[in-house]
Amino acid sequence: MSKNILIINGHPNKSSLNHAFAAAYKKGALEAHAEVKDITISDLKFNPNLEFGFQKRTELESDLLEAWEKIKWAEHLVWIHPVWWGGLPALMKGFIDRLFLPGFAFKYRDNSPFWDKLLKGKTAHIITTLDQPSWYYWFVYGKPSVNQLKKSTLKFCGIKTTKVSYFGIIKNASAHQRSQWITKIENLGRRQK
Repeated sequence: MSKNILIINGHPNKSSLNHAFAAAYKKGALEAHAEVKDITISDLKFNPNLEFGFQKRTELESDLLEAWEKIKWAEHLVWIHPVWWGGLPALMKGFIDRLFLPGFAFKYRDNSPFWDKLLKGKTAHIITTLDQPSWYYWFVYGKPSVNQLKKSTLKFCGIKTTKVSYFGIIKNASAHQRSQWITKIENLGRRQK
């Protein structure tokens, strides 16, 4: 069964392996007759700074409004990003800060420590690239960027992460290795995972 898939690319460099991964996933998903849309965060025009926190609403720029419509449309979100200093790229973090807002992605309950998850029913796949072995990132550092995105953002809003894929060591990868990874990503797209 085909899904509505949204690919969200958090790498600012157009010549990065992350962009090749996004193209490969899209190719595979389209071959499997999925409906596919994408967001390349670095192409969007917006202020990534949530200037007033949740105290005062900053009007969303048109690019963010369009991105939000894509997120609402999607059944499955594929997040592609590098790990920098254990976390997400700054622009990707700003994208999340500005869009995953109360009333959009979640809703606080009055006089309660609990909240409603407004994006329930959606799934996600996180694809991340590393300049260290994935086992080292996992066991030594505790996979902080994945925890942040998977648990502190997606789960908080009701999105179930069904798969996390780690690729590394990027800086030492041969052209053959990169080609194998791209083929693997394309196959994930075909399976709509």
